[in-house]
Amino acid sequence: MCGIVGVFNLNHDAVYRDQLKLMAEQIAHRGPDGHGFFVKDNIGLAHKRLAILDTSDKGAQPMSSKSQKWTIVFNGCIYNFSELKQELKAKGHTFNSESDTEVICEGLEAYGITFFERLNGMFAIAAWNNETKELFLSRDRFGIKPLYYWFNGQTVCFSSEIKAIIKHPDYKINVDLDALNEYFTFQNVFSYNTLFKGVMMLPPANTVKIDASSTYVKHNSWWDYDFTKTDEEMTFKYAKKETKRLFKQAVTRQMISDVPVGAYLSGGMDSGSIAAVASEHVERLSTFTCGFDMSEATGREANFDERRDAELMANHFKTEQFEQVMNAGDIRWSLPKLVYHLEDLRVGMSYPNYYISRLASKFVKVCLQGTGGDELFGGYPWRYYKVFDSLDKEDFFDQYYDFWQRLVPDSDKENLFTKDVVDNIDINEPRKVFERVFTFNGKLKYDTPEQHINNSLYFEIKTFLPGLFLVGDKLAMAHGLEERFPFMDNDLVDFAMKVPVKHKLGNLEKEIKRIDENAEKEKKSISYTEFDDGKNVLRKAMSDFIPKEIINRKKQGFSAPDESWYRGENADYVKELLLSDNTVSTKYIKKEYINKIVDEHINKGINHRLLIWSFMNFEWWCKIFINEEKV
Repeated sequence: MCGIVGVFNLNHDAVYRDQLKLMAEQIAHRGPDGHGFFVKDNIGLAHKRLAILDTSDKGAQPMSSKSQKWTIVFNGCIYNFSELKQELKAKGHTFNSESDTEVICEGLEAYGITFFERLNGMFAIAAWNNETKELFLSRDRFGIKPLYYWFNGQTVCFSSEIKAIIKHPDYKINVDLDALNEYFTFQNVFSYNTLFKGVMMLPPANTVKIDASSTYVKHNSWWDYDFTKTDEEMTFKYAKKETKRLFKQAVTRQMISDVPVGAYLSGGMDSGSIAAVASEHVERLSTFTCGFDMSEATGREANFDERRDAELMANHFKTEQFEQVMNAGDIRWSLPKLVYHLEDLRVGMSYPNYYISRLASKFVKVCLQGTGGDELFGGYPWRYYKVFDSLDKEDFFDQYYDFWQRLVPDSDKENLFTKDVVDNIDINEPRKVFERVFTFNGKLKYDTPEQHINNSLYFEIKTFLPGLFLVGDKLAMAHGLEERFPFMDNDLVDFAMKVPVKHKLGNLEKEIKRIDENAEKEKKSISYTEFDDGKNVLRKAMSDFIPKEIINRKKQGFSAPDESWYRGENADYVKELLLSDNTVSTKYIKKEYINKIVDEHINKGINHRLLIWSFMNFEWWCKIFINEEKV
């Protein structure tokens, strides 16, 4: 819920309300239900409200603690706020509202900033201490709610979205070439840079303190995923039972709301299980599905539409089902809007998110979705089995990095980027960024197949998953819709990390045995194309909730039929956008390289859909944020 903005002048210059208001207006879509400002000398906080809990004026922000020591702006939802509220009442604190915001205020009063670590939910918080004149920024464990900042040595600006920060008069837009290098390697940014030079994302599970003496923003991590403490004595029966219990608890927790709650229904097991539990709490639950016009789809893409499975579950759960059907022409219409709202380009194929959240926002203000189940319970076995037989740490890094160069390998970067870009980047920096994800956690080991798989889970949940959260948040909030993620409940996550790999991957022991039998002191090359053994314990735990046709179906990637669409109806649009005299991104990307990729895809049958999507995204990013074209 909501959007937050703030300015803190360390040099004691006054913050002007009009400037703060201008910045806040850039994210008005995040909070259509109200706004509020706190401006005092050199600090300014602004809030755009999407009212979910306590929709009265009592829940308005910025909000101060009873003693006036703390003033905060907060974006998110705290699912354990009622329990924390009772604890604070026992300590003598009183409350005027039914909002989770007030609980945070009084929690800071009672416990200081360590209180952030006790929150079970999604949040981005800015807390100003009126006594010590210190600003604290904090973000939830998993990075569900975004929070960006820019610091030039004298001023700190922060916001839920970058478009507010770049309206500060002292900020000048330049492309961060290191972030660009990362994006065209991973189709993501694994560091905390953004394409806007100088604008950083606050890492998940971090709290920073900024005061008049600060010369930089020091990240202070207070939590991290840990897949190294699996309980190998845990039985499959217990893992299944506890997974089911904690999952039901998580969904129930996230149903708290004073406004209507719905659920996305993709046709898969994760969203279906959420809808099953949620429908027990809401009479005639609203569910939403995105489908695709398959008239031009060929090959594997012909199976991408999941409406039949979604309809099967909607009928089973007696939900009120709504569907959005996308066609190839929707790309041209939606792409500029997508890029404007995303700003911080991350993981691919995102226009279905835009359309389905637009549909849902017409009926509900909160929507549950199934992101996170794959990353916690091993939903991508074809990825893990590529590296689980690695010989050692370096071999693991080599294999896994090769896999995650999703767009352009480092060896081809000089052909991709213009000379000006190549001269100002370290082409090999993405490999260093990749390795730092692992070396950040000193507990990781690289000796056994199980360790390799758990390391893969750790990496994906630290990099790929936050990208999904960012896309989900930005495109839902573009329509004033809050998304919630039951799989990312603190208790469920803590338990999932303890579940042994052998319970997550049904064929693990067989695969290990096969490797052992075939290996002759050297690693054998193995090719994996299709698996249905991922999320084994979750699949069994969910079997009581959803139809067996869904439980037993093979896992497949979810995507629009982009490969076919870029060769069909959208071929002319692709060429018009990327190969014309008006193409802006050729300042950074060589035109001949773009031409080669487009030609290979359209005319030679080579699938470059991810790279073409990324080229189009970056082109529109340049048009909107560099050339200031209106969308």
